[in-house]
Amino acid sequence: MDFQLSIGALLMTLLSHMTSALEVPLDPKVLEGLPQPPTITLQSPKDYIFDPRENIVIHCEAKGKPHPSFSWTRNGTHFDVEKDSKVLMKPGSGTLVIDISGEKAEAYEGTYQCTAHNDHGTAVSNNIVIRQSRSPLWSKERIEAITVQLGISLVLQCRPPAGLPPPVIFWMDNNFQKLPLDKRVSQALNGDLYFSNVLAEDTRNDYICYARFPHTQTIQQKQPISVTVQEIDTMNETVAALYNVTTFSANPAREQRPGFLTPLGATSTKLVLRGETLELECIAEGLPTPDMSWQKDGGELPTSRVSFLNYKKTLKISDVGEADAGDYTCTATNRLGTADHIIKVTVKAAPFWISAPRNLILAPNETGILTCRVSGDPKPEIRWFVNGILLENAPEDHTRKVEDDTVILSNVQSGSSAVYQCNASNEFGYLIANAFVNVLAQPPRVLTPPNQVYQVITNSPALLDCATFGSPIPTITWFKDGKTSVKSGDPYVIHENGTLEINVAQSQNSGKYTCIATNNLGIKENHVFLEVKEPTRILKQPEYKVVQRGMSAVFECKVKHDPSLVPTMTWLKNNGELPDDERFEVDTDSLVIKDVMDEDEGTYTCIMNTSLDQDSASAMLTVVEATPTPAIVYEKPDPATDLELTDQTERSVQLTWIPGDEHNSPTQKFLIQYEDLLHQPGVWVNMTEVPGTSTTAHLNLSPFIYYSFRVLAKNQVGYSQPSQASRQYRTNPAAPDDNPSDVHGEGTEPGNLVISWRSLTGFQSNGPGLEYKVLWRQKDVDQEWSSTTVANVTQVVVTGTPIFAPYEIKVQSLNDYGSGPEAEVIIGYSGEDLPTSAPDGVLVMVHNSTLAEVHWEPVSAHSIRGKLKGYKVYYRRERGLHKTEEEADQESQDQVVTFSGNNTEGSLPGLQPYSLYNLFIRVLNSKGEGPPSPDKQFETPEGVPGPPSFLNVLNPSLDSLTLEWGPPLNNNGRLIGYSLKYQPVNNTVEMGPVKMMEFPVNETTVTLDNLNSSVLYKFDLSAKTIKGAGASTTREASTVMETTVPSRHVDIATQGWFIGLMCAIALLILVLLIVCFIKRNKGGKYPVKEKEEAHQDPEIQPMKEDDGTFGEYSDTEDHKPLKGSRTPSNGTVRRDESDDSLVDYGEGGDGQFNEDGSFIGQYSGKKEKDTHEGNESSEAPSPVNAMNSFV
Repeated sequence: MDFQLSIGALLMTLLSHMTSALEVPLDPKVLEGLPQPPTITLQSPKDYIFDPRENIVIHCEAKGKPHPSFSWTRNGTHFDVEKDSKVLMKPGSGTLVIDISGEKAEAYEGTYQCTAHNDHGTAVSNNIVIRQSRSPLWSKERIEAITVQLGISLVLQCRPPAGLPPPVIFWMDNNFQKLPLDKRVSQALNGDLYFSNVLAEDTRNDYICYARFPHTQTIQQKQPISVTVQEIDTMNETVAALYNVTTFSANPAREQRPGFLTPLGATSTKLVLRGETLELECIAEGLPTPDMSWQKDGGELPTSRVSFLNYKKTLKISDVGEADAGDYTCTATNRLGTADHIIKVTVKAAPFWISAPRNLILAPNETGILTCRVSGDPKPEIRWFVNGILLENAPEDHTRKVEDDTVILSNVQSGSSAVYQCNASNEFGYLIANAFVNVLAQPPRVLTPPNQVYQVITNSPALLDCATFGSPIPTITWFKDGKTSVKSGDPYVIHENGTLEINVAQSQNSGKYTCIATNNLGIKENHVFLEVKEPTRILKQPEYKVVQRGMSAVFECKVKHDPSLVPTMTWLKNNGELPDDERFEVDTDSLVIKDVMDEDEGTYTCIMNTSLDQDSASAMLTVVEATPTPAIVYEKPDPATDLELTDQTERSVQLTWIPGDEHNSPTQKFLIQYEDLLHQPGVWVNMTEVPGTSTTAHLNLSPFIYYSFRVLAKNQVGYSQPSQASRQYRTNPAAPDDNPSDVHGEGTEPGNLVISWRSLTGFQSNGPGLEYKVLWRQKDVDQEWSSTTVANVTQVVVTGTPIFAPYEIKVQSLNDYGSGPEAEVIIGYSGEDLPTSAPDGVLVMVHNSTLAEVHWEPVSAHSIRGKLKGYKVYYRRERGLHKTEEEADQESQDQVVTFSGNNTEGSLPGLQPYSLYNLFIRVLNSKGEGPPSPDKQFETPEGVPGPPSFLNVLNPSLDSLTLEWGPPLNNNGRLIGYSLKYQPVNNTVEMGPVKMMEFPVNETTVTLDNLNSSVLYKFDLSAKTIKGAGASTTREASTVMETTVPSRHVDIATQGWFIGLMCAIALLILVLLIVCFIKRNKGGKYPVKEKEEAHQDPEIQPMKEDDGTFGEYSDTEDHKPLKGSRTPSNGTVRRDESDDSLVDYGEGGDGQFNEDGSFIGQYSGKKEKDTHEGNESSEAPSPVNAMNSFV
């Protein structure tokens, strides 16, 4: 039995490999000529609720060759479309349009299924349940007035009528104003209104529950509920008995511990399906109002998917998974205590795909398999159909074998094409997938365009495509220049998809390449050309410049490039564009900056681009102060005077003034500003400018403004102070001249359209009573404009719109004096929703061991349901292909690449060689991502390995040593051995001759003999796969030194013992010098000093107070500066210049050393004598001072 199982597993692996290589071609020209079974491309959702006021449209689109015909079933029986005059099937399509005007819509409710058929098979759609939307009336009931005691909890029930789909509930008052909700007052998920405790302001007689039915856009209301909040001492026993009050306590508004209004009891249960949104609700009573908190027993809440609503009374978890099952505790807390409630959450799952069956194209006598892997809770039941017929009821076929979720098709024959359906179902739902098996006998076709020219740069990889299609799969061979056969091996690699890769292209690789595709039905060839170009290189880079302000700076950038490529030189400043200034002149190989200014400082980069590569280099520019020269004093002009208003009209006025003193710099211009004393008092706005030679300005005015004017003069130095303001000038109101700007129409959620604009300023209003008339209508739909007039707002929200529909929008201004000009029509779009479909036809083309290219078919425009942002490709390394890496890669994480726009292909970077990857794609709009495409697996080929994990040197002797190493951490393929290079290194770091050794993969140690003694060797070890050698691990080691003295001459200056001896002698001399200087600088009397005083020899000079040196006993050599010192030329050393002690570099305080020589106190600044200090000769000797004198 075990032997049979292993044979079966081997067969499954073999069959999977055989069928995975033949993919459906993406080229439409190829698809046109191929017979193809039907494929469903568009269908309505499984649950379709229609509006009885509109036609029913049930979508069913399919493709195939020949084009399929369509039929329908309703409630499991054939639905004859032609016999019902109200039902129309669109030509060339299976889409049904049912006209229900004047008919009972209920008659067309039911379960529909579409069938698409042609000569090669039959595909079926999902079961589409059609139901009519309903908005029933509120049942009549008598609403009793409610009287409740202050501080007690209260629940107002809504109980809306059951609609299809369920209505949206909200509470308002008689004035159609929404009732305010807060932590104390909240609306539950079922629509009821909860009061954790009532206050006196809760008394009102217009609590009204409204139900809005989304499909019919109707709103119904419940009878108003009257609530009276009273204290118990204000009610007598008769009133209490009359109202049958049972919620009164003896102490009004007494504080209460928390308790739960909903859910009731200590525990409750909740069932949720995988992928749905879980909403848990806890509403508590108590006084003060309790605070709510949530936690999951034995785990943490998923922060990325969790949100809290309704003041933390509702816990919401999106995209629920099995890990979200468990016990959730909600806790209500106030200062009197806490209360807990446990909600037990169970997660079940409707069937979901692990791997849906894929379309197969097989040649006659080939074998293929279809797999249908699903999961769910409970476990789904899988049933197979062929051409819409249950497999058990289909004609017997001995070439077909079914094993649970797998169908094996052996030795298929021409004419056996069919469409298979996999149906997986459990109590929570079902899945249906169509997959055709197309048996074709096709000669080879080359899909790569002929005579295509590939251009690459020297030393970069080149990929020559040879995409083919045929059945059986064609064999690919390559030739260079029509005669030389190209085989896999250095430098060529031929990939499984036919692509020829040259790892490191050289000029000799240029030429004509021919790929030949062959199968048993024919042969096809295609020619492509490879051109290897010289790289672009910058020969002379720009250099660092220091330029005086006002001078010119020149940066050179000379480049060498391939003569057949057209270069483009670009200059950047600080990685941005050059300033738009005529001072910057760009030549073919230089940049000149004239009249350099301070703001020109920065980093300048020259970039040389060709169509294949680029090179760049950078240099800095530093601007310094120019040598100052005497100049005339320039100042800002004085302000203008004597402002007068003349030639006054309704919309204009003439302003005149007298200029002030220019102060040696001619006036360049005058700036006129105005102040609007009505709308913006205190704010001066620039109005116009006139040349510096003018003293008048004609000013155009706006209505309804209280103007005041002033003038500023500008010369080369700057602007003057403002002049005195003119007298006030008022203009009369008028209708607006402008409409609002920046008008936009954009939905913020499905079913709405937010029209926004930028309001007119008070200056633009032209009069009082400013309002806005907002008009909209759906584009390309025959309907009248809808409109509303608003004031003091900048947006209007339109509800009930279809998903992402274009709208024509206008916003016109008006005031008490009339309307503004006709508004311009702009186009906006209503709210988006998540996409509903995933990309089909996902195809992965592996280019090399680290790069692959993915292709897919774009989703249909209507399924995007919003503005297409692009496609997101998720891919993940599942495991390595080496036999040591068969287990799944647990540390691998999803990698995501986003391709913007309507791209249908892209590259996948950063792949790991010799690995199995899993991939799926989602379409992306502004709302978010759509469902994932079916998973696609692909493999990367082998690459070069990583470096050996270690290289150790063992047992060195006079003429031998042993090397030991470990295999690479990343094999990136199947290792075939190791390469070792080693060579001696002499004292001048020059390399000796290189020796090489090769080792099999199972050998990880070697002993090297016949080495030279006392010689340093360098070892480089690398691992190899069939792709070549990888990076090396390098070690250096020496053989053991001989015990006898060598006869050859040894340079004693390079010996370690000699260097150490010299250092010790130098240190000893330094210590002696320090001791001598310390003794020399000590004050006080000593024998020689006493003799000098006794003899009073006039030739003997006393100690000099200014520099502390002795007279006759001071050696003239003492005045010579030591090497590296900075003694002045006159031979004297001033204390303020030479005392370079630690004290001089501190931050204040007196520095000193304690007895053990450690430094105490704080560093101080430059030392100054205090009045209480003695003279310098009495200072205690310090090692620091001694060192200063030495230095």
